[in-house]
Amino acid sequence: MSGHSRWATIKRKKGATDAKRGAQFTKVSKEITLAARLGGGDQTGNARLRAAVLAAKAINMPNANVDRAIKRGTGEIEGLTIEEMSYEGYGPGGVAIYIEAATDNKNRTFPELRKIFEKCGGTIGAANSVAFLFHRKGLVTVDAALTTEETLMEVCLDVGAEDIEEADGSFEITTPPNNAYHAVLKALEDAKIPITSNNLSMVPVTTSKVTGKEAEQVLRLVEQLEDHDDVQHVFANFDIDEDTLRAQAG
Repeated sequence: MSGHSRWATIKRKKGATDAKRGAQFTKVSKEITLAARLGGGDQTGNARLRAAVLAAKAINMPNANVDRAIKRGTGEIEGLTIEEMSYEGYGPGGVAIYIEAATDNKNRTFPELRKIFEKCGGTIGAANSVAFLFHRKGLVTVDAALTTEETLMEVCLDVGAEDIEEADGSFEITTPPNNAYHAVLKALEDAKIPITSNNLSMVPVTTSKVTGKEAEQVLRLVEQLEDHDDVQHVFANFDIDEDTLRAQAG
C-alpha cells in the first residue's frame, strides 16, 4: 500500500466530522453529475456512474442526494456546468502531486490551488510535469474485519484484480484502469462485501522519502488541497513513516 493510500486509510479510520462529511458529499455529488452527464443516468449502462453511486453508498450519502446529482447530470434539473481538470506540482522534498478537480470556474480554481501550494512550500507546475511519475490504476478498499483475503481472492482475481494487500485493517484491491475495475466493483457488490472506498487512482511509480518538518509540510499541503471544494482527488508519491502519518491525521 502506497504512502498516500495508507494516509487516506488512517484518516478514514479516524472518522470524519460533520463538516468533512458534507464536503465528501459535495465531491461525490459532482462525480455522479459528471458521470450522468457523460454517460446517461442508467447505472446498468454507465459503469462510471455505477462506481460513483457505490462511492456515495460507502459514505452513507442519502439516496435523495444521489438522485438529485443524477438528474443534474441528465439535465432533468438545473445545475452549474462542471468541467474536469487536472493540476500537477511538487511539494516540499520534491514530492510529486497530481490533482483531479471538478470545477464550474477554472479561472478561480487554478489561482486558489497555486496559493495553497505556495503557502505550504510547494510549486504548481505545467501539464505533464509529474504525471509520468504515476500509473493509472483502479483502487478498491474493504474493511478487513468484514471479509478474508481468501474470499477476496475468490471474488476478485477471476474478474481482473491484479493484487490484494492488507494494511491498517483494510484490504486494498488493485485493478487495471479499465473494465476490470468495474468488474471487481460488481463482483464485490454481488458477493455483498461492503466497499469502503473506490476510485481510479494515480499510483506512484517511485516514491520520495521525506521526514521531519518537510513531512509535516507535505501532509499539510495534501490536506489543504483535499479540503478545497473543487478538488476531487489528490495523489502524491511521498514515503513518510507511519508514526508521522498517524500524528498528522489527528
